[in-house]
Amino acid sequence: MKEKQITFSAKNHVLDNNDNFSPDDKYLCYDTRGTVFNDNLANCKSIEKVEISTGIETIIWEPKSITGEDAAPGVAAVSYHPFENKVVFIHGPDIDQVKQRAYYGIRNRTGAIVTADGSKKRINADKRTITTKGDTEAGAHRGGTHRHEYNRKGNRIGFTYDDFINTEYDRTIGYMEEIEDAPTSYTHYFSVLLKPAKEGQSRAGEIEKAYGDSWVDSAGTKRAFIGKVRAENGKDYETSLFMAQIPEDADIRTAKSGSSTGYPEPPKGIIIKRLTHNKRTEGIVRGSFDGKSIIYLAEDKNGVMQVFKIASDGSDLNSDLTKQPQQISYFYSDASSIRWHPSNKWIFAICSGNISIIYVGESEKFGKTFFLTNDILQRAQLVVSHSGNQIAYGIEPNNNKNNQSFKQIFIMNIDLRQFTH
Repeated sequence: MKEKQITFSAKNHVLDNNDNFSPDDKYLCYDTRGTVFNDNLANCKSIEKVEISTGIETIIWEPKSITGEDAAPGVAAVSYHPFENKVVFIHGPDIDQVKQRAYYGIRNRTGAIVTADGSKKRINADKRTITTKGDTEAGAHRGGTHRHEYNRKGNRIGFTYDDFINTEYDRTIGYMEEIEDAPTSYTHYFSVLLKPAKEGQSRAGEIEKAYGDSWVDSAGTKRAFIGKVRAENGKDYETSLFMAQIPEDADIRTAKSGSSTGYPEPPKGIIIKRLTHNKRTEGIVRGSFDGKSIIYLAEDKNGVMQVFKIASDGSDLNSDLTKQPQQISYFYSDASSIRWHPSNKWIFAICSGNISIIYVGESEKFGKTFFLTNDILQRAQLVVSHSGNQIAYGIEPNNNKNNQSFKQIFIMNIDLRQFTH
């Protein structure tokens, strides 16, 4: 299977391991971080898309920006809506807000939604407001949302969150819904999914940080994540797999937005379930397209990060062996960029810059691994098309005349018949 370079312009093209394929699989969206000054998202110049068949690049959003050690607004980490022609991405303070809000930072950003036709029509998704007196406005937050991801039904957006007021808390996860009661001039109502324990003050079994999250099911009722949790000895930490269960009819308006002294709290009915008791789990966890399984990266007995699979209703303490974790990969070095094929029978992963595909269907071929590339190039940020017929990823070549190296996007057509005969 041959790979093909589709971007060539003198700027970075960063997929960021999000949902980058357009609903019709004809375009890929990306950001241009690191093209000027440094890799800080504050200096990212634009949100763009490329037409896969022609390589034509279109700027979706291009703010006026300040370039330097401190900068604004900061736009990055873009994802397509599952069936509408629009994207969602990080957006920090506009230039005229810098005096009031300061420059871009992880605790100073929201989500922006822009039509992907190049008209640059922007909608503000979640409201950010800071008050030092009383309660935070219902449906708003006081920090920064990041890694915005639509569920496949399109009615919920998941994200990570960092609070500006209560900085003694580390990162957590949340979701937002588009409802009429959203703050005025904003489309979505904000809520955290987990109130973590204060940094350094957790008890055994309590989560201090939540991250690496993604949707498990199409309806957005399960969001898996990595939790930094205090170990049973009360001293050490573990990073294990967790899942937030969100009723489909959950009333997000029952969430608490926090106050000048209090941290936000999730709506009624949210259940946090621990699925594993790993000492070290990394990366972004991924739910299968049918919502029945989750893959994640965890350390094997040799200290190598491998791909593991677990039933979404399972755990490593379950008496049913079919509900316990299964090691899928046996690589010689750390795996990364794990993704499901929409058939639910194959998993993609990157090892030492090369792309592999692993069979996880119900046959004697379970765990069979094929490498699609075999060279010294460093591939990253792998994403899979809705049809499953293509994958895309980034490579950083160093072949420009002035030795300037830019991240470029490559694609590969996938024909599963080559692996099933």
